[in-house]
Order: sequence, then structure tokens, then C-alpha cells
Amino acid sequence: MIAKPLRITDRLFQIIQILRRSSRPVTAQALAGELEVSTRTIYRDIAHLMGQRVPVSGEAGVGYVLDTGYDMPPLALTPVEIEAIVLGAQWVAAHGDEMLARAALDVLAKVAAVVPERLQPFIIAPSTAAKLPLDASEDTVDAAVFRSAIRKEMKLRLHYCDQRGTLTERTVWPVVLGYSDTTRVLIAWCELRQDFRHFRTDRITAVEKLDERTGEPYHRLLRRWEIWRASELAQLKSH
Repeated sequence: MIAKPLRITDRLFQIIQILRRSSRPVTAQALAGELEVSTRTIYRDIAHLMGQRVPVSGEAGVGYVLDTGYDMPPLALTPVEIEAIVLGAQWVAAHGDEMLARAALDVLAKVAAVVPERLQPFIIAPSTAAKLPLDASEDTVDAAVFRSAIRKEMKLRLHYCDQRGTLTERTVWPVVLGYSDTTRVLIAWCELRQDFRHFRTDRITAVEKLDERTGEPYHRLLRRWEIWRASELAQLKSH
């Protein structure tokens, strides 16, 4: 099946989006490949953008970049982008805690209020659907506490019951609150184990937000966890 070609206004918007997300010059050939048009069309479109004072710079054979100071209306969305927002909001509404679920529905309402009429069907009658949780666990602790501690770089004291029923008390540096279809997991540096650990939030019986900052800035802690995770995955693959 041959894809329907983009209208010129949609194509110009997509060119800007591609340049915006890239930190390096993007060649006309790369733009043409992604948009499924000829390089001649791309050259013509680039010239049109420049003529409209869009701050695109570069040249044929080298590539094009967009001035980092350039901005567009934040809700100039394409149909595919709207579908992505709707699908993400559906998933969060079904799997997130109460606060996140309400926020997801509020986002959809705000998007629906401002997108053009021709794009309304993508929100009112979406072609996507997120799978509902099959066996969602009931948490006894408000997940908003975890998100707040992560943002403010504050330590938490957890009362945790492991899969064998053993109760322990842990002081942790929270890094990420992860979501799956059936569980939420707090990923944190555990002071007791001196390593990263994953704590299922439905097994956290109580949590206390300590008046003490984590031992490392968030960006450094996150980077350390990413390296740890990559090492763990590599070990799993080697076995």
C-alpha cells in the first residue's frame, strides 16, 4: 500500500520537527528518506522555510540545522503525534496512581480543547487502545510521595515486606518510579545493601520522607543506575 503524501504544510512542519530533535546537521537525503519524498522537494521546502524567516541554516551536501532559539506553538500537532498522546494518556489513566490518572485525563481534555476541528476525531474516537491492567496490585502508600522525593532529591525510609514475607527497614535514595502492566517499582540506591535495588510499591507497607538530601545529585545518581542496569542486562544475556 502506497502511503498518502503529506500536504506541503504538514511536510514543512515535519521538517522543522526533524531538525529540532537533532543536535547535528541533517542532510537533505536523510530528510527525504524519512518523509518519503525526493531530495529536490526537500531543497524546495528548505528554501520555502528560509523565505518565511524560519531560522534554518546549512547547505546541500552538508546538512541543515534549526536555530535553537526558534519555537512554534506547542500544540501544532500532527495526527500521529495526537495518537501518541492519546495512547500514552490511556495507559497512564489505566495504570497510574489516582493523581497521575486524573492528570492524564486532564491532558486529553486540554488537547481536545485547542486542536483544530479536523483533528478532533483522533481524540474523540481514537484508533488506539491501551491494555487494561490484568492483575493490578493495591498499593498502601501514595505514589505521589515517591515522585516528590525523586524531584526534591530527598531520602526515604521504607518499611518493606519481601516475597518471603520478611519485614525490613531501608533508607533509600529514590531514582525512578517505574510502571508495568501490573506493578509499580521504586528504583533506589539502598544504604543497607550499598547497591541499587528495585522495591515493588505494593510491598512497601509504610514510607517516611526524611529531612535529608540524597548523597548524590539526581542526574549523577540516575547515570549510575543506567550504567548498573546496562551491566545487569549484559550479565543476563551472557548466561
